[in-house]
Amino acid sequence: MAFPDDNEPTECRVELGKKLFHDPLLSADGQTSCASCHALMGAFTDGQMVAVGHDQQKGMRNTPTLFNIGWQPYLMAEGGVKNLEQQALAPLLSSHEMYNSSQGLPNAILKNQCYQSLSQKAYNRELNYYTVVRALACYERSLISYDTPFDQAFYFKKNKMSEEAERGWQLFQSEKLSCIQCHALPFFTDFQFYAVGVLDTNDIGKERENYQIKSRYQFKTPTLRNIEITGPYMHNGSLRTLEDVVEFYNRGGDWHPEQQDHRIRPLELTPQEKADLVSFLESLTDWNAVQNHSFLPLKQ
Repeated sequence: MAFPDDNEPTECRVELGKKLFHDPLLSADGQTSCASCHALMGAFTDGQMVAVGHDQQKGMRNTPTLFNIGWQPYLMAEGGVKNLEQQALAPLLSSHEMYNSSQGLPNAILKNQCYQSLSQKAYNRELNYYTVVRALACYERSLISYDTPFDQAFYFKKNKMSEEAERGWQLFQSEKLSCIQCHALPFFTDFQFYAVGVLDTNDIGKERENYQIKSRYQFKTPTLRNIEITGPYMHNGSLRTLEDVVEFYNRGGDWHPEQQDHRIRPLELTPQEKADLVSFLESLTDWNAVQNHSFLPLKQ
């Protein structure tokens, strides 16, 4: 994992970020924290179709997991943000997320002596947006998940997956499906952008970042790690279950814009093959990580 020269992780920086991440006082109305949408037991997602923030306003996109986010080369579904320090500003200032002023942080946070002390210790300066976004980034880079049944079998050679999951893994890699071309190891994503046929004409995807029509409706390949507990699925949360996702790809998508990837086509999977694929996807759940309370701040 690469770290910015001005924000290498320290215990103090991670601790400051952890506290801020879970504190609703970081929002304008004191009601919304980062953890409102990124909850540990959901692998840092919220179970909603799209994120809900300030004054119960809905965003356009499904909340992504934060596990292993430190290895992502760019952020957002269209890849328009290049690092976690920049990304943290988006929810802090967005009118439908935390609704803060660009002129400064909420007074409730600024007057908190614990935060001011940690900020001085971590960055040798008083608490402000500079220290907040860097501390949040340090905390988010500490959110690492790698202990799944798949990892135990494939990488650690300790336990075997179930027969159903093993069959699903073989199918996942097969020439018939080639899921692994886009959902590549070890993070089960190639971090590239594709139009897969999700029926959504309101979000133009990658075109927002590069202004090229050929990129319209393309979105970054999501990680499949912890996918069992990060539903609903797709950039707009339009598919409720993993079975729905498998069926979506089995029928070749729901919409066929000019930009749709040529590999998205009807697959003619049998009921058993569909069930095996779901079993394999469920083997990518790290139950130890989503129950690891060290990712949460100590109760005061």
